[in-house]
Amino acid sequence: MKIAYLTAGAAGMYCGSCMHDNALAKALIGQGHDALLIPMYTPILTDESSVSSPRLFYGGLNVYLEQLSPVFRWFPNWLDGFLSSPKLVSWIASRAMGTSASKLGPLTVSMLKGQAGNQRKEVQRLCTWLQSLAPDVVIFSNLLIAGCIDELKRQVGCPAVVMLQGDDIFYDSLPEPFRKQAVVELRRLAEQVDLFIVHSRDYGLRMQRILGFRDDQWGVNPLSINTRDFVGSKPAAASTNRPPTIGYLARLAPEKGLHLLVDAFIELSQHSHLEHARLEIAGWLGPQHASYWQQQLDKLSAAGLADRVRYHGSVDRVGKLAFLSDIDVLSVPTTYQEPKGLFVLEGLAAGVPYLQPAHGAFPEMHQRLGGGYLFDPESPGELAARLSEVLHDTAALRLLGAQGRQNVLEQVTSEHAAERLIELLQHRLNGASTSG
Repeated sequence: MKIAYLTAGAAGMYCGSCMHDNALAKALIGQGHDALLIPMYTPILTDESSVSSPRLFYGGLNVYLEQLSPVFRWFPNWLDGFLSSPKLVSWIASRAMGTSASKLGPLTVSMLKGQAGNQRKEVQRLCTWLQSLAPDVVIFSNLLIAGCIDELKRQVGCPAVVMLQGDDIFYDSLPEPFRKQAVVELRRLAEQVDLFIVHSRDYGLRMQRILGFRDDQWGVNPLSINTRDFVGSKPAAASTNRPPTIGYLARLAPEKGLHLLVDAFIELSQHSHLEHARLEIAGWLGPQHASYWQQQLDKLSAAGLADRVRYHGSVDRVGKLAFLSDIDVLSVPTTYQEPKGLFVLEGLAAGVPYLQPAHGAFPEMHQRLGGGYLFDPESPGELAARLSEVLHDTAALRLLGAQGRQNVLEQVTSEHAAERLIELLQHRLNGASTSG
C-alpha cells in the first residue's frame, strides 16, 4: 500500500507523537509498504533515526508570515522554498517560545479553513505534490493539520485518515472566540474524514462527542513503541546501592502534573523508610515553562530536598535508556485525560513499573498490559500514599515491571501497530465498521 503520512513537528523538542509516527512509518516500510513520512510546520525531532522526508510542507515561517500580511501570500515559489528550508525553520523554532495555543487563535482558525484561509498557497503546494505522488491513502497525524482535506480529496481523490492524538488539548486552550470557531471548522472537516484512528476507546468516545463522527468512522489502534533498543538492553533491576527512586519522563509542564509529583515527593520525605528517596526528572523544558520549573525548584529547596532531585534535561535514546535503568517507579501524574502515555510503554519496555492517574488512556493500558498501579486523581494525598506503599518493596516492583515488559514486547510494538493500521485501512476501504 502506498501511504503518505503527514505529521506535525514540534518546535525544538522530542515530540511523543512524532516519535510514534516515525516508528510506525519505519515498521510499515519494514513490512513492505511504500510509506512516506512527511513533516509539516517544522522538521520532526525524534530520539532515534528519522525516516521523514527532507521536504517540509506548511513551513512554520511561511504559515506565520502568510497570516501576518497579504503580501507574503503572493511570494514567488523560490522565496517560499527558502523560507520553508528545514534548516532555517529548525533554527527559528529552536529559538521560539513554542506553540502556545493562547497565542495562535487566528492562525489556527485560518489553517483549519484550508483553501478559504490565508494559507491557501500552502494547500495548493501540498495537494499538487500529493497528486504527483498518487498515494492510496493520506494519513494526518492530527485533525488540526488537516485543513486541506476538502481540496485533497478533490485533487488527489484518495481516502483521508486522521489520527487523533490530543487535538482537544490544543484547541481547548484557544481563547474565545477562536476556540468556538475552531470547533466549527473541526466538525466540518470531520465530515470529510474517511477514518479516524485513536489509541484508546476512551479517547475515541470523547472525541466522537465533540466532533460528531459516526460509529463506523473510527477505530482503535493501541499506542505502540519501537522496542528494538529495549529488547537488546538489560531490564532494570532493583539496586541495593541506591535509595528508592522515583522517575518522571515527560515535558516539564503543568498539564503533565510535575508539580503534583514534587508535592508528593516532599510529603514522602517525611516517611521513615523514604527519608533518603530520590526524584529523577527528564524531559523538555520550554521557555514558556521556565517560571513553572523554578517554582518546583523553590519548593524543593524550601523543604531541604534540592540535593535529592536531579534534572537530566531532554534526553536522547541512549540517555533515556540510562535514565530508566536508574529508577524504581515511573510517575507522570497528568492533570488532563492523557490520550497516549508513550512514557508508560517506554518505562515498561525497560522493566520499570508505573503509578498513573486512573483517567484517560491509562486504565485501558493498565487492563491490557498490567505492570504498574493506578491511583485516584480526585483523592488528595493518594499519589503520595501510593508511592509510599509501592516503594516499600522495590524487589516486588521489579517483578511487576518484568511482567509488564514482557507484555509490551509481545503486544504493542510498532510492528503490531503497523499490522493493525493496515487492517483498519483495508476494513474501512471495504466499507466495514471499525469502531471498538
